[in-house]
Amino acid sequence: IFHPQQIEFARRNLSHTVMSKRKLLQLVEQGIVDGWDDPRMPTLSGLRRRGYTPASIRDFCRRIGIAKRDNVIDVALLQHCVREDLNRTSPRALAVLRPLKVVIDNYPEGQVEELEAVNNPEDPTMGTRTVPFSRELYVERDDFREDPPSKFYRLAPGREVRLRYGYLITCIDVVKDEHTGDVVELRCTYDPETHGGQAPDGRKVRGTIHWVSAAHSHRAEVRLYDHLFSAERPEEADDLIAGLNPDSLEVLTSARVERGLADVTLGARYQFERQGYFAVDPDSRPGALVFNRTVPLRDSWAKIEKTART
Repeated sequence: IFHPQQIEFARRNLSHTVMSKRKLLQLVEQGIVDGWDDPRMPTLSGLRRRGYTPASIRDFCRRIGIAKRDNVIDVALLQHCVREDLNRTSPRALAVLRPLKVVIDNYPEGQVEELEAVNNPEDPTMGTRTVPFSRELYVERDDFREDPPSKFYRLAPGREVRLRYGYLITCIDVVKDEHTGDVVELRCTYDPETHGGQAPDGRKVRGTIHWVSAAHSHRAEVRLYDHLFSAERPEEADDLIAGLNPDSLEVLTSARVERGLADVTLGARYQFERQGYFAVDPDSRPGALVFNRTVPLRDSWAKIEKTART
């Protein structure tokens, strides 16, 4: 007589989300998410659309193993696995998510330089590419402070910073909107002797920021995804909907990406330097690029939680 063997193992739950199909169906039917492949969903189609690789998911499963009791695995471990994989395999790109215009007054008008940039420092076989440098650039709005706080080493009035792959620039003037008072443009100068970001006189510059050429970059929509639920264990709450994270999605419609991303394939993954890892969304069309953030380079959520506890 054949005696079958029965092996039981528990479901692996992830923090800040739910794994119950019934509860996931509720999110879909109520329109809280955009279907089963919404990048915030813990489904394979959702993870794929967000940019998670099969290798990172398999690595995550190997690390957590199998248990007989239900427990909750911190989603930070899954994010760590995908960071490790994408760091080795994804090409780098320059992208400015919240653009602030920079005009370099002493750079010749109409001149365009092709600067060499590394595709992936972890894999020299991926080679290099060129990025255009011109008089008018975009930098990240968060990389400028008119009144910089302590330990802020990025761009500020009178301060010199290094442009990634480019030159050292100094902010000499700030242009503001006359009605709102918002900063709309920075006037800067550059040191032509600092090609590659190194000063021949040996002076030290602590800040390095990324940029794109205003005339040669492309407009893109960037979707910044975060945890679907604010609570670490939302399944234990009486009201599932009340625990939703109101900031689980932020859509940026005016981002600028470097020239080389004009013709990308759906699902392609990139590391936007100093930003995080991003994947091309199926909603992308020629001339209308859409990128989904897979995971940021730093775990901003952990910092928020730590601050809240203290």
